Amino acid sequence: MRCGRGSFAVKAVVCVAALAQWSSAFVLPAPAASSAVCRAHVSAHSCRAPLRMSSDVAESKVDAPDNLSSDAGIDYVPLATMLATGDFKGADQFTRDALIRAAGEGSQKRGFVYWTDVKNIPNKDLATIEKLWLKYSGGKFGYSVQAEVWKRKKGDFENFCRTIGWNTKSEEIERKLRWFGANEFIYDAERAPKGHLPLTSALRGTQLLKELLNHPVWETEWNKE
Repeated sequence: MRCGRGSFAVKAVVCVAALAQWSSAFVLPAPAASSAVCRAHVSAHSCRAPLRMSSDVAESKVDAPDNLSSDAGIDYVPLATMLATGDFKGADQFTRDALIRAAGEGSQKRGFVYWTDVKNIPNKDLATIEKLWLKYSGGKFGYSVQAEVWKRKKGDFENFCRTIGWNTKSEEIERKLRWFGANEFIYDAERAPKGHLPLTSALRGTQLLKELLNHPVWETEWNKE
């Protein structure tokens, strides 16, 4: 990023303002406490601590589907409960934490999934996550839904973002939705555009999103198992 010439004071203000706007665009929350618990267990080459949900959701009684399979040892009942009770924000965070755990030791150590780790995420886990998102959003949210949009937009990231509502206009200037401060994402199946959730950070580039939407599981009959 370059700043134009001028007085030092004006130049500094412009640079700081520009940097703040850039860094706040499309930033997603850091992994929840469950990821920290996972990282603490990496030395044992496994992460057995359960991913957590809020106490309000934990007290809700939901008949979760029986077949919540996982090759990563993850309990997906909390995710089913969050989605069934309409806690899409909590479900979105749980999904990110689950992917960190399912992607293996490298992701657990750094606290986020790098695009080269996506291939390590078991088909079974992504399929379980996807079935739950589809079931409780009425087919509106999920990676497979986003993958359809991605193909339709021929991999054009900006058109993809416009279609699923990750872009907005502020004083006629198009930008990505923000998470810092007032969260601008829509955690409501009725109001959000199709494919709006789950969220994937593009702060480090779009490769992570591309890898998730092109994961080998989508070429299988994952939704018929």
